[in-house]
Amino acid sequence: MYAIFEACGKQYKASEGDTLFLEKLEQAAGDEVVFDKVLYIGDDASSAIGAPYVEGAKVTAKVVKEGKSKKIMVFKFKAKKNYRRRQGHRQPYAKIEIVSIAR
Repeated sequence: MYAIFEACGKQYKASEGDTLFLEKLEQAAGDEVVFDKVLYIGDDASSAIGAPYVEGAKVTAKVVKEGKSKKIMVFKFKAKKNYRRRQGHRQPYAKIEIVSIAR
């Protein structure tokens, strides 16, 4: 069984035991998170499609750890104007493990 759910402004496809990296999740490591904005739940036998969400469906996950991704460099440049700006950015993420999917 797998589910497509909405979290942190994006959509993710997951089944039980999967590990995902979510951006902008405000939970500490070890916390349990419940996602109730489930768009689709399905397996080989049956499926449920939400309009927009499946009622009563939820995806339960556990936050394994928090961290920051690799640094990216943001470089702004304007030709012939002596304008150069360099800035780095590291996006925070939360590594979660899907515990259960319920209808």
